[in-house]
Amino acid sequence: MLIFNDNSVNKASLSVKVLKLDLPAAGITMVTEAAAKYELISRNNGDIIFSTTINTEGVCPADYAFAGIVRARESGNRAVQNNISQFLQALNAADVVKPTPPGKN
Repeated sequence: MLIFNDNSVNKASLSVKVLKLDLPAAGITMVTEAAAKYELISRNNGDIIFSTTINTEGVCPADYAFAGIVRARESGNRAVQNNISQFLQALNAADVVKPTPPGKN
């Protein structure tokens, strides 16, 4: 995605707070739940340009690996990758010209 422009006069910082990463304890098909709050903050004035909370799952089927720990780790990887992907899609679709008022996400 070409969301960011290195030559832009507008500079921003990305803050990510992991709210949930619930790895499975056991199971055949491993499912991990993940949630993260993303905030894009203007470096010029500290305004929140974009804010959203993303909830995702990562599913790893039984035929991925024999060892359960490998499937559990992979389901965690998939949950995080899905979360980042959904954040980038939401950011790409957002109108970042107008800052997000506090409490509106």
